[in-house]
Amino acid sequence: MKATNRREFLKKAALGSAAAVSAGWLWFNGQLLWNGFFIPASKALGYSGYAHASRGKEAMFFHKNANRSVNCLLCPHACRLNEGQTGICRVRTNRNGTLFSMVYGKPCSVNVGPIEKAPIYHFYPGHERLCVATVGCNLRCKYCHNWQISQSRPGQVREYDMPPEQIVGEALRQNLKSISFTYTEPTVFYEYIYDISKMAREQGLKTSIVSNGYINPQPLRKLLKHLDAVKIDLKAFNDDFYREIASARLNPVKQTLEVLRDEGAFFEIVNLVVPGLNDDPGEIKKMCVWIRENLGAETPIHFSRFSPTYKLTNLSPTPVSTLDKAIEIAKDAGLKYVYIGNVPGHRNNSTFCPGCKQRLVHRMHFSVLEQKIKNGNCAACGLAIPGIWET
Repeated sequence: MKATNRREFLKKAALGSAAAVSAGWLWFNGQLLWNGFFIPASKALGYSGYAHASRGKEAMFFHKNANRSVNCLLCPHACRLNEGQTGICRVRTNRNGTLFSMVYGKPCSVNVGPIEKAPIYHFYPGHERLCVATVGCNLRCKYCHNWQISQSRPGQVREYDMPPEQIVGEALRQNLKSISFTYTEPTVFYEYIYDISKMAREQGLKTSIVSNGYINPQPLRKLLKHLDAVKIDLKAFNDDFYREIASARLNPVKQTLEVLRDEGAFFEIVNLVVPGLNDDPGEIKKMCVWIRENLGAETPIHFSRFSPTYKLTNLSPTPVSTLDKAIEIAKDAGLKYVYIGNVPGHRNNSTFCPGCKQRLVHRMHFSVLEQKIKNGNCAACGLAIPGIWET
């Protein structure tokens, strides 16, 4: 088959949107948009950047001080910013004594993808979601796969003008079931996802966030009133890892998980297993016991395979045997829904009934091949399976 170059692709894509969406492109207002990854502003055709003073929306959750400094109350970093300063997230700025979000309505990535890629396995398996991200993150993970956008500032990569109503309209036009805030950290574009989520629910759309969990309880509780599902990265179960690898702390993430439990939110946990850094069996056992005792045995957890990237290219990919051992530890600790990620074809990509052991959702990496869950119950034995399912 003859290869198609970019010019030929764009010419063909003008005839229809299906091929464009599957290739990471998206039709919007008669324009063909790419997902935004890795396009420097200086190389984006017709792009002039958005660093001008008119950019921004007044932020939620901050305190004004008498000296025109502000305290950001959104995440545990608690940045105190003098006029003109920007927080650790790179996207929240003190302008004339008021905190502004500089990424409201300015996504750098808008595309369509499967919910399994989040991964969220107990949330309408197999459905397609509209994925939305802006630049910025409040962590500094040394193995971030999306560092080109998560560690960028507004104006450093290509962004699109898409206010909340246009995001919701695009999801409806594409006949998608949900909108997912992902790729970078949703916390840092809080106001944007808050407004989108409220509108989405009014239109019958579901929403989810793929988050590092580094958010304060008050804004989290407010946001949860308009969210349907949450995926939290529990990066390790020791504070040294968080401080050295992510420039953060463990306890605030644990607190976030406890708030999710208290609010009755549906959530799943992902632990990316990094060789030599957080793969100690004793630490994994301690984490699994904590999850069972504090969050519940039915909390889904995914052990994902690490691939060398960004500042940790010196490490090797996680051996599958290490992930298999983590699965064994988690099940021995009493957790009922344990998965392996980033290993296509692995048996533990699928969902099994903890009662009769029947395979309920057969997955091959990001694809769902078969489902046997009826009205939230195992079709074989009738056991209730936690999650958000078709009825």
